Amino acid sequence: MSAHLPRLKERADLADRYKVALGSAYVAHKDKVGELTITVAREAIVEAARILRDDFGYQQLMEIAGADYPERPERFEVNYHFLSLTENHRVRLKVMTDEDTPVPSLTGLWPVAGWLEREVFDMYGVTFAGNVDLRRILTDYGFEGFPLRKDFPQTGYVELRYSEAEKRVVYEPVSLPQDFRTFDFLMPWEGPEYRLPGDEKATPQAPGAPSPAPAPSGQGKTNPQTPANTPKTTDHPVQTGAGAPGDAQAHKEAHKPAAAKAANAGGKVIDAATPKPGKKQ
Repeated sequence: MSAHLPRLKERADLADRYKVALGSAYVAHKDKVGELTITVAREAIVEAARILRDDFGYQQLMEIAGADYPERPERFEVNYHFLSLTENHRVRLKVMTDEDTPVPSLTGLWPVAGWLEREVFDMYGVTFAGNVDLRRILTDYGFEGFPLRKDFPQTGYVELRYSEAEKRVVYEPVSLPQDFRTFDFLMPWEGPEYRLPGDEKATPQAPGAPSPAPAPSGQGKTNPQTPANTPKTTDHPVQTGAGAPGDAQAHKEAHKPAAAKAANAGGKVIDAATPKPGKKQ
């Protein structure tokens, strides 16, 4: 059975060879579900990325993503995703940092890192030393806080509206007329069973119920499975109207005289030589 994802090349010795190339900058690595993640020292991320690009053939920086673990001393993870076009393989580098310590920027190796680092800064507050344009990129001007931190409230701190009196957008503290509702379910996706009109057709009727069909004699199955034993397929061109007979008929129809076509369509053919009504000769 074919997989729904592109098949990647195996590089079983990559982690060991990369560990030797990094030296003291190597921290740890994990290979799980076919994804190799290598943790490196924060201050060595630029050299680690350069080695990965120049010596191991990972030419493209695909993404920079953050993660927040508030219980850790270094609460933030910065994940760099790389792609090797020549080896058809992906790898992830990871560094740790806190709220005050910047991460060296990769803009000197990949200019696209400028935009990606701005996203991590905007969402998590991680700063990048060497990024000369570290501005917010997703939130509004003057936004306060970092939306993807685990301690950021779901409602935010302020809300905005257009003021007709001031003729501009104004920011105000969040005011919720109704709090978030809580549901005491066993699972978030499990709740009460709602029955919509028409659902009664999926369950068998009880014996003796008024129905033109005979009452079932035993316990019926809810939502009985009705698989198609004979799938509908088109095995021959003749079943689609195509093939040699269809081509011949189409050729015949295309070369009919105009009078015959008009007769078949119920229309009327006007000869060029026939005077048209209302036109003087």
